[in-house]
Amino acid sequence: MSTFQGVFPALITPFHRDGTLNEQAFRDVMESCIQAGVNGFWINGGTGESVLLSDEENIRVTEISSDQSRGRIQNIIHVGALTTARAVSMAKAAREANAEAISCVPPFFYRPKDEAIIDHYKAIADAAGLPLFVYNQPKYTGVEITPPLMAELIEKIPLVAGVKHSAPDFHNIRKFSQLGIDVLTGSGALFLSALTGGASGVVDGPLTVAPEIWVEAYTSFKEGNLTKSAELQEKGAKLVDLAGKYGMQATCKVLVQARLGIETGTPRAPLATLNSKEKNDLINEAVDIGILTKEQA
Repeated sequence: MSTFQGVFPALITPFHRDGTLNEQAFRDVMESCIQAGVNGFWINGGTGESVLLSDEENIRVTEISSDQSRGRIQNIIHVGALTTARAVSMAKAAREANAEAISCVPPFFYRPKDEAIIDHYKAIADAAGLPLFVYNQPKYTGVEITPPLMAELIEKIPLVAGVKHSAPDFHNIRKFSQLGIDVLTGSGALFLSALTGGASGVVDGPLTVAPEIWVEAYTSFKEGNLTKSAELQEKGAKLVDLAGKYGMQATCKVLVQARLGIETGTPRAPLATLNSKEKNDLINEAVDIGILTKEQA
């Protein structure tokens, strides 16, 4: 039986104009998604710019997320870092904040051997004592978690509960699910396909902007209404396309700010920000596909 199912927005990390963490805006974004019916959140991931935050900022976001959710949903806290010691420290903080689970990319930059990857994950799992999601994102880490390696991780680390699969080999969703773990697809545009292939849910940045699309798509899928689910997935896919065109972090921040009327700030350097024309073009396209109303624009 799957433990982590459904819709998990990969949350943005809002900033004030001076670049500091906007804690109230973070709470507002979380609450908006909770009220839309999401099942949980992916905190401090790529959309949340975690690798550009200090460890102290990541830990503070973890604390805020647990305080705001108050056990109503499942928070999966990403604790990935360049060193095992830093990841262990953030894993301990997730445990102390009463998070429901943690996630972690494999060691990156230096390509470690499989034994080192296993040791890295074991140290993090032991520190947290929480269900652990392996974050398979080879595009950015340079490390691919293959089904054989995943099987070894499951064998040696009992706390491994699942994987967020953001790699291009879609066939591995089926192979991972056959290992008895939860599989969260990292593609909001292919949510329905992933569900039929064995996935239990979805994690993606655009879900933060319009969570109701994926919540309704998931509900329709569970009710057997595949036609409606496919229609909603297509609407969501158009939003995912906008994120690909204008940049994930910038797109999500601009559109969340427009939808909720809160200050989200701009992506942290060296991520690119949008100039006035790009921002206006993005907003107009979001209106065209029904993500924003003309009043919100």
